[in-house]
Amino acid sequence: MKTFYSLVTPLFIFLFSVTAGKITSASNLGVKEDISVLIELNQRSKIPFDSTQVAPFYLKFPELVKYEKEVKAIYRKYHFQTIWLAEKGVVEFGHSLYSKVKALEAEGVPSTFPYEAKLDGVFDDEIENTLTDQETELMLTNLFVFYAGKVYKGMDEKTTTDIGWLLPRKPLSYTVLLDSIFASKNLANDESKFVLKQYYKLKTVLQQYREIEKKGGWSPIESDPKIKAYKPGDSAKAIRQIREYLFITNDIKQDNGSSKYDVELMTAIKKYQARNGFKPTTTITQTHIKQMNRPIGDRIKQIIVNMERCRWIDPEIVNSKELVVVNIPSYLLNFYEAGKSILESPVVVGKSNSKTVIFSGNMSYIAFSPYWNVPQSIINKEVKPGMAKNPNYLEAHNMEWNNGQVRQKPGIRNSLGLIKFMFPNAQNIYLHDTPSKSLFERETRAFSHGCIRVKKARELALTILKDDKNWTPAKIDAAMNAGKESTYSLQRKIPVYIGYFTAWVNDNGEINFYDDIYKRDENLYKLLIGK
Repeated sequence: MKTFYSLVTPLFIFLFSVTAGKITSASNLGVKEDISVLIELNQRSKIPFDSTQVAPFYLKFPELVKYEKEVKAIYRKYHFQTIWLAEKGVVEFGHSLYSKVKALEAEGVPSTFPYEAKLDGVFDDEIENTLTDQETELMLTNLFVFYAGKVYKGMDEKTTTDIGWLLPRKPLSYTVLLDSIFASKNLANDESKFVLKQYYKLKTVLQQYREIEKKGGWSPIESDPKIKAYKPGDSAKAIRQIREYLFITNDIKQDNGSSKYDVELMTAIKKYQARNGFKPTTTITQTHIKQMNRPIGDRIKQIIVNMERCRWIDPEIVNSKELVVVNIPSYLLNFYEAGKSILESPVVVGKSNSKTVIFSGNMSYIAFSPYWNVPQSIINKEVKPGMAKNPNYLEAHNMEWNNGQVRQKPGIRNSLGLIKFMFPNAQNIYLHDTPSKSLFERETRAFSHGCIRVKKARELALTILKDDKNWTPAKIDAAMNAGKESTYSLQRKIPVYIGYFTAWVNDNGEINFYDDIYKRDENLYKLLIGK
């Protein structure tokens, strides 16, 4: 190992320095301003830095030009003092940063630093170092920007917007992040402050699945296509293979090699089904087997793309007093209070040709016994053709003309059901009840025109209004069944996040996989690997 200068602040300060969607600075940590980052830097750094070498550096190493703006901003902040070099060589944090970049695979980052081989010579005594001190200094600053961007920020906001991710992105300042390395000596070791906690849960499962992959993964289950389903008591080679698969995925504690569908296997099957977006039953269908036969490489990719999505989320959102979250692929809504889910409800989301938008808003009012103002697109595609075939179409569907538009009257037949929850937005998306309750019994629930139908709409209203003295359960029921629309402005606005995660780890550490209903995962993975 080549010599290094020992910093007081180790790598974990860097790793735990981004807080609540912003970077923690010296001042907001209670550090006196006169003990500035620059003074601390000067106390340990005696190697001069020649700013005229920046431009030649990028001519020599052109693949780093994309980091030039951020690197220059960092050196301007530090008055062009060296950051990584001291009299005895590279400082400790430089060694730690290099080690982290060498282990990027563990972060689900399928890319490498362009000139990693050049840095190998700086840190490995067995490899010739061809970099000058100035080049080493600049190379490490570029490495810092590369690492922070890949692990903490993720792909740029323009790209995520272009692929339909309209949830707010967390900001990331590289200069303030570097400040925090030296100023945050007492910063708590709390990873969830700078990246969504779910990221680290997925990271743990990624490691587990890569270990499974190293051991050969799982073998395909050879099922007779003529057999529609296996039931308890059945015996077959496929059942033995299913048992082996469930042992590998930790759904069953032991693999006894039996080909008989016994009680132990039945419990494991239900666990597997619940983890993979299926209704827990005692039968094993060809659909279940098809999912089991997905290669482990596919599951690893699925974990990686969802780790990337976690990088985009402001971790502060979990600290909201109240929060409504809809995950489109899982067809589930959760109402969080102080970070804990107190209500979960199945939902119906948009069809593939009328996708539910990935975005956020603030729920501000509720409409009881609502009208449904039929969108012009539905009027053109459904209502007008229906009227052409049946002159009584509007009456038959409880609809009427209203100022040149069509609306459906309040009541139990209304497409919005008895209540809707409004968070005004340009996409005209909202949560609502529905008279079509049978759809919630299906495993695949992408049937709407884009809005989100909530099975437990009444329970959601009760939860939202439980502390409001203006409402009781009886008054809520009366308003929902009044047959006349009324609205109520909430005393506090509630954040609503509509996200898209096809892999999610629950509180028990179990990975849940969901169908990529809008086919977004493959495109995102190609973007991650640069194809």
